[in-house]
Amino acid sequence: MRILYAIQATGNGHLSRAREILPHVFKLGQTDVLLSGTQAEIQLNHPIKYRLKGLSFAFGKNGGVDIWNTYNEASILRLFKEYESLPIENYDLIINDFEPISAWAGQLKNIPTISLSHQAALLEPNVPIANETDPLGKFVLRNYAPAHKRIGFHFQTYSANILTPIIRSEIRKASPTNKGHFTVYLPAWDALELAGKLNQVKGVKWHIFSKRHPYTRYNDHITIFPVANESFTKSLIESSGVLCGAGFETPAEAIYLGKKLMVVPMKNQFEQLCNAKALELMRFPVIKDLKDKSLSRIQDWIDSDQRIQLSYSDNTLYSVEKVLALYEELRKTGNYKNYTNLPAPLKHLKSA
Repeated sequence: MRILYAIQATGNGHLSRAREILPHVFKLGQTDVLLSGTQAEIQLNHPIKYRLKGLSFAFGKNGGVDIWNTYNEASILRLFKEYESLPIENYDLIINDFEPISAWAGQLKNIPTISLSHQAALLEPNVPIANETDPLGKFVLRNYAPAHKRIGFHFQTYSANILTPIIRSEIRKASPTNKGHFTVYLPAWDALELAGKLNQVKGVKWHIFSKRHPYTRYNDHITIFPVANESFTKSLIESSGVLCGAGFETPAEAIYLGKKLMVVPMKNQFEQLCNAKALELMRFPVIKDLKDKSLSRIQDWIDSDQRIQLSYSDNTLYSVEKVLALYEELRKTGNYKNYTNLPAPLKHLKSA
């Protein structure tokens, strides 16, 4: 069996998950890796056969997605060329972690495509969904990377097709300590602006991780670090708590380690708003911004002893076994052929 494992590299979480899953996938058959996007800092540690620019969201500097830069980076012509250059017919199965080019190609060329991602969980029933009206966000979530079958990861198992998070080996093997600092990862904020705001929270030592700034000693209480796997992991394991966006992997690791956790969902990011809703229902504090009122809530959180720890079991191998079972089901039923649940643009391409 020939497998294409396609990964979205808008953030580091997809790559962190792939590093755990890929060794098990390699045992299923000849596996090639496709990486799409330009926003990740960590290394995959596996050979990458295809590198595509894909379709990524650009982070802003004030807590949200930079819509203008996201639009400027998108090119329908380039996306079509990347689709045309991908020899998708050479593969028996596509395992897709929210990567659009291979997902679209799988639908158009009738290649069994199984989504193995956090985003897949948000399409399942009973999952907390943000109250905010965001038709574009919902449309993107459903149509960005279509698949024939889905396996999702979430903070809780809301349905049969949802598994608990894949926790990195470095985190599972760690013995967490508390050296008194708080780890901060808010990539949609400018690190220096963050430092200025968090400096108003008294009696706290902050480790701020930034995509844009080099190592900077802001003052005796605040240090800015460039995002790197080893330094971030060390800071996380030794922290008292974590202040981060409402992504998936970092909050999940903080929960697993039993750290204090507070999240600030990115603006204009429907997935993060949904994650924030789920975390809020689990009794984790959520703030919408970093204005003065929110800084007082951060101070209250710092001063509290509230911690929630969940010992997520290691389901990495099980997730791959589920992929294989779904693939066999698709082969037997042939339900991946002439797939009709496509966005209108893809239906047009398929009929062309």
